[in-house]
Amino acid sequence: MANLGSEAEREPLLGTGSPGSREWGMIETQEHYKSRWKSVRILYLTMFLSSVGFSIVIMSIWPYLQKIDQTADASFLGWVIASYSLGQMVASPLFGLWSNYRPRKEPLIVSIFISVAANCLYAYVHVPAAHNKYYMLIARGLVGFGAGNVAVVRSYIAGATSLQERTGAMANTSTCQALGFILGPVFQTCFALIGEKGVAWDIIKLQINMYTAPVLLASFLGILNIILILFILREHRVDDLGRQCKSVNVPEENADELQIPEGSIDQVAVVATNIVFFVVLFIFAVYETILTPLTMDMYAWTQEQAVLYNGIILVAFGVEAVLVFMGVKLLSKKIGERAILLGGFVVVWVGFFILLPWGNQFPKIQWEDLHNSSTPNTTFGEIIIDLWNSPREDHSEQPTGCPIEQAWCLYTPVIHLAQFLTAAVLVGIGYPACSVMSYTLYSKVLGPKPQGIYMGWLTTSGSAARILGPVFISHVYTYLGPRWAVSLVCGIVAFTILLIGAVYKRLVAFSVRYGRIQE
Repeated sequence: MANLGSEAEREPLLGTGSPGSREWGMIETQEHYKSRWKSVRILYLTMFLSSVGFSIVIMSIWPYLQKIDQTADASFLGWVIASYSLGQMVASPLFGLWSNYRPRKEPLIVSIFISVAANCLYAYVHVPAAHNKYYMLIARGLVGFGAGNVAVVRSYIAGATSLQERTGAMANTSTCQALGFILGPVFQTCFALIGEKGVAWDIIKLQINMYTAPVLLASFLGILNIILILFILREHRVDDLGRQCKSVNVPEENADELQIPEGSIDQVAVVATNIVFFVVLFIFAVYETILTPLTMDMYAWTQEQAVLYNGIILVAFGVEAVLVFMGVKLLSKKIGERAILLGGFVVVWVGFFILLPWGNQFPKIQWEDLHNSSTPNTTFGEIIIDLWNSPREDHSEQPTGCPIEQAWCLYTPVIHLAQFLTAAVLVGIGYPACSVMSYTLYSKVLGPKPQGIYMGWLTTSGSAARILGPVFISHVYTYLGPRWAVSLVCGIVAFTILLIGAVYKRLVAFSVRYGRIQE
């Protein structure tokens, strides 16, 4: 993690203007510079661990839920998964508001402690005699609530970096977040070696098995994170030029520090960027949700094939995202953040347009009834259950292809594998570029004033997109098919491109807007 900040950093500014003027002063000492970037790196780690906390159990939730409570069904599984985003959506503006007026250590430590406690609760949801599924629901919701500190992290990094440093720092933040999503399932896979039975610690009624070991690791890492924040994180705020500013959320400090400049925030740009960020997360949620049923319907993949191949695709998607995050730091210096944001959406639109079905070849139709309790692909909850609760029978006997109950299977052309892979590559380029540029521009539009509450609303927009995206695509895909689903996504992306074009000139840094810095 320590190396991630190197490209975003620069030598500390010593001063500008003439001695004795408003622009002159010991802007940043070497000691302050080192302390500032140590603090930023701690928040890189916080972002990484927050992502790990979400993804480390995602593939084992369903079998664990079945094990602790036989009354849990597909609809309840959906609520358990959605509770994380719901918790984060509620908490983000609250923690953001808190960080505006108090030292940011406070909301960070409290939020991480909530996540640690929630993970411990998750490890003990098997203990109660009844209603175990509701305890799991509460546990995942509280983990999401703790993850609301993402708003505080982004707010801190935005306030502790100059305009020159901002894009690189935000890209590093996204890289850490992506690495967390990638490595979480890897940790889960390693813990699968422990098995379902594992080891029991009867004195404290703790079972350490493949379901609980990941959250116990997440709790340990959370405690380590709290210790690092307590002893290393310091309050730092600089203006767009990198000059130290007086922080409004800490007690009286150095009187020589510059005051935060006055000026109103462009609310049109703020609202537009929130909409853009919503669409960015909506696109990813839609793509992630449609991936498994689309490949099973179009290519007649078995459950094992779908899990394996789509797992490889998602890992490749994550690696591609990390490369893009690192690449945009260099590219933004040449063409600017706005151009990358607009170009990223164009690439995403092309990717989804390529995904549209065409030609005279149709998918294989699944005429037979599925064995046992499995039912045709009428809902996404059932698909998720099939993948997580893989039957022990020979899957070669199970029918594959597009189920006849989906009427569109009879008249919708197949999406060729080359189309699908090309679209995956393009979305894998466009999505991360749009993601990092949207909240980088957002932080610059807001300027050097405390950004906690605004970053909270941005995180809320993303959480709402992750909730609504799967609901939207599941209904459209199931009843109307991929042609309608992909067309509607293309329409949403096209609308966003027009929106960016309409506010393009307003997506400028606060200091540029008021003429304090030349763009």
